[in-house]
Amino acid sequence: MVVGSASGSGLFKFLRGSGGFRPQSTDIQAAVMWGVAAGAGAIWIVQPFDWIKKTFFEKPEPESQ
Repeated sequence: MVVGSASGSGLFKFLRGSGGFRPQSTDIQAAVMWGVAAGAGAIWIVQPFDWIKKTFFEKPEPESQ
C-alpha cells in the first residue's frame, strides 16, 4: 500500500501547485453560476410559490375573540 499513499501525495502536490491555490476570476464565476443553477433547481423541484404568496404578500386575517 506504499504505492497508493505515494500517488495520493502526488495528487495533493498537483492540486496545490507550486505557488499555492489562488482562485481565478473564472473559478469564482463558475462557483456563482453553479450556485445559481443549484438554487433554481431546488426552487423548481420544491415549487413553494403558494407558501411565498401566503407568507409575504397576503395580509393576515384579524383574529376575532
